[in-house]
Amino acid sequence: SDDGKQVNHGDVWNNLPDNPERFTRYIAVLGTQSFSSGRFYFEVQVKGKTDWILGVATESISRNEEMTGSPEEGLWLLGAGDGNEYTAYDDPSVSLSLQSAPEKVGVFVDYEEGLVSFYDVDAAALIYSFTGCSFTQKLHPFFIPGLSQSGKNSYVKCS
Repeated sequence: SDDGKQVNHGDVWNNLPDNPERFTRYIAVLGTQSFSSGRFYFEVQVKGKTDWILGVATESISRNEEMTGSPEEGLWLLGAGDGNEYTAYDDPSVSLSLQSAPEKVGVFVDYEEGLVSFYDVDAAALIYSFTGCSFTQKLHPFFIPGLSQSGKNSYVKCS
């Protein structure tokens, strides 16, 4: 979106020119703001969505190759699929059982401590933490909004 706070997948495909910063294998977006020190936090509204992946990524992640979503690739991600199946894309991936579907997910990063944590904002509950991370590059918010499914799974909103 123009304000840089909403990502959506529509049902119309655009023919866009090649760009080294564009993801070619995935419908994915890096946030424009980056962080290379300190602590930062953002929230993502996922209410009503059935399929999404979000978290943080290093600036140099591959945009043209297949990704497993692991920290070794510079990705610290949490995702939902098939309604209520949740996964932390660690190495190996971890299936999560949540009491209820989060409507808003908080992402907290402590760059120096090597920590990425995901929270169910409304329940004030920790969902998953990546610990012992070693960050050496700028980190960006990362989103895969999932396919639109005729508007049923259309957008994620960041605040």
